[in-house]
Amino acid sequence: MPELPEVETTRRGIAPKILGQTITAVLIRQPKLRWPVTASLAEELPGLCFRNIDRRGKYLLLDAEQGVLLIHLGMSGSLRIVPLGTAANKHDHIDILFSNNIVLRYTDPRRFGCMLWVTQPVLQHPLLENLGPEPLSDEFDGRYLKAQGRGKKIAVKNFIMDSSVVVGIGNIYANEALFNAAIRPSCQAGKISITRYRFLVEQLKSVLQDAIHVGGTTLRDFTGSDGKPGYFKQSLKVYGRGGEPCVQCDRVLTEIRIGQRSTVYCKHCQN
Repeated sequence: MPELPEVETTRRGIAPKILGQTITAVLIRQPKLRWPVTASLAEELPGLCFRNIDRRGKYLLLDAEQGVLLIHLGMSGSLRIVPLGTAANKHDHIDILFSNNIVLRYTDPRRFGCMLWVTQPVLQHPLLENLGPEPLSDEFDGRYLKAQGRGKKIAVKNFIMDSSVVVGIGNIYANEALFNAAIRPSCQAGKISITRYRFLVEQLKSVLQDAIHVGGTTLRDFTGSDGKPGYFKQSLKVYGRGGEPCVQCDRVLTEIRIGQRSTVYCKHCQN
């Protein structure tokens, strides 16, 4: 699915095109997403302007003062900017039309995303209120991670992918950061030292920042806001490379499943 860097890339891509532009219409072709599209969206949004676009974890928050449009891209969703009049394809479920003759188009083949109009304080919404800190924030550091992991037997990979611990760490970047930190993904969270957690936090921040810089990871069904794929895939050291040689020691990388997710690591370099 689109992970934090893909969502941040999308945020940065769409913001210059739509901020301050008046919404002229909303076309809902398919309202049945993971959570039904807010029924009143086509009546509520026209005439409004988005004044800011934030991100909380993997959620996009489009602030129109009278409310916030809460968007999640699900497993395969994307937001793209297309010219007014561009023909819609099968999985183009929602169009938001703007006064500058552009369209913000939501596409989602698997329909696991959401688009909700929220009028109460958005950070108190049930989808957001229990999320952990942002991984690129100062609040997220080795001491915090060590405290959260104390006494826990859960695999460290699952631990750092728990959104109540820290938001936005998906499978791809968990694999990569654990490799960079030389930590085996199956290690129990409670048995990792604060020194190693500090290094892991450094690597998580680094791999996320690098991915954001180059536009996210190229996934089979993810494209950026301009319709072009990201380019971080060429830099992946372990994810998707099970059975291939390790970039550090040349030994064969091992692929297992942890928490029903593909996990690739090096038995020699990670312990």
